[in-house]
Amino acid sequence: MESNLDSATDAQILHLGNGTEPQGLDPHLATGVPEHNIIAALLEGLVGENPKDLSPAPGAAHSWEISNDLLTYTFHLNPQAKWSNGDPVTADDFVYSWKRLLKPDLAAEYAYQLFVVKNAREFNQGNIQDFNQVGAKALDRLTFEVQLEAPTPYFLSLLSHYSTFPVHRETIEKFGAIDDPGSLWTRAENFVGNGPFILAEWALNRIIRVEKNPHYWDSDTVTLNEIRFYPIDNGVTEERMFRSRTLHITSTVPAEKIEKYRQKSPELLNISPYLGSYFYRFNVNKPPLDDPRVRKALAMSIDRLKIVEAITKGGQIPAYNLTPANTLGYTSESTIVFDVEQAKLLLAEAGYSGGVGFPEINILYNTSEGHRKIAVALQQMWKQALGIDLKLYNQDWKSFLFTVSNMDYEIARGSWIGDYVDPNTFLDMFVSGGGNNQTGFSNAEYDRSIRSAAKTIDMKQRYEYFQRAEKILTDQVPVMPIYTYTKLYLKAPELKGWHNNILDHHPYKYIYLEKTD
Repeated sequence: MESNLDSATDAQILHLGNGTEPQGLDPHLATGVPEHNIIAALLEGLVGENPKDLSPAPGAAHSWEISNDLLTYTFHLNPQAKWSNGDPVTADDFVYSWKRLLKPDLAAEYAYQLFVVKNAREFNQGNIQDFNQVGAKALDRLTFEVQLEAPTPYFLSLLSHYSTFPVHRETIEKFGAIDDPGSLWTRAENFVGNGPFILAEWALNRIIRVEKNPHYWDSDTVTLNEIRFYPIDNGVTEERMFRSRTLHITSTVPAEKIEKYRQKSPELLNISPYLGSYFYRFNVNKPPLDDPRVRKALAMSIDRLKIVEAITKGGQIPAYNLTPANTLGYTSESTIVFDVEQAKLLLAEAGYSGGVGFPEINILYNTSEGHRKIAVALQQMWKQALGIDLKLYNQDWKSFLFTVSNMDYEIARGSWIGDYVDPNTFLDMFVSGGGNNQTGFSNAEYDRSIRSAAKTIDMKQRYEYFQRAEKILTDQVPVMPIYTYTKLYLKAPELKGWHNNILDHHPYKYIYLEKTD
């Protein structure tokens, strides 16, 4: 019987394991990696990425200039850039799209990504009503000017993030208001994008299929005719599909299979650095987690080394602070130490000596065997070290994101993959009211440190502000870091142009399939 991959090379159809059913495909509302993987095929921002080192490359803009004071970026849009319905891509499309992202009623969790733009924060928070006061302007049909609040060294890289991507105005408004989060525009029959592929099919919990976009300005570079994304949240099932040659690439590798591939098929196994942190959030508004001593006791009683050696087994690094070490040369000086005796003392100080009287609270994780194993380990470690009982419960990806966003949890699994290579991508999550904070944590000194770092061009001074912020995080513990990710996946030898990089971004227009011996 012929497998998917036997015929896929001639047809140039990529079969990709995507981890889970995406929450949605609206670039201004999505927040996860499964969503990014698909949106990156359908839409394109001002700036693209070199597939090997992620350096800025032409996207919807073919070139740009930066002013001497580093505050003004002028983007020149490619006159050949078109939407998938044939409409031209214009500077007004970006003005409209950034306005949409920042509209308060859309409640986009990623709105803060544009707070580096002049007056973007003020508009998003309702302090100004006129978007003309925001530093995003169309100088003419193909010229888009951005004015920043302060020099931002990662700004061009930020523009490769899907939250800054354009949406097609006529399509948005055909199905609702500019700030309607429940619009049907992302359905396959409605979607209009400007990326290298178009959305052809979305069968819930089964497949998302995209086809080559003939209107894409760089379509000659695109070799693939189709990508099929499979939402598979069970790693064992995904690995079985890879072995049966149904998938070219998986989203992960089950821990119990890693050593087997190392020994028997190392050429299929990838383990590479990945700029991401796996952690648990604490809802600091819910007792007893409103007491930082309780949060710190929980965080100090976790044996992270045991977790990465006995459970994950994929080269992950135990994490004792949020930001991965050596992120653009920055490493936190503050850590959460593993010290069970000190954890017991802190819990006793909080009124729960030996765990007596500690209420039963819940640990939430999204459905996945890997996440379940870690949650069970935490449950057992806390029982053994502190004498407390916690209950586990899981939810599918969409429900999980909704629950965490609404802070209807006590302790919840979390993770963060860098949106760009800079410590800021991790630390600005936890400013007061931040869209991806989702812990209730608020600290004025923390906010000042992050804002000061954003206004400073001297990297040494920036990193000193980040050190202050990270010390507050490790003292107050709204999040409990577990490990720094590695990227684990299985890749068929036919898949070419898929280069390892620290953000695990793979521009699809450079990917192709080639027969092997």
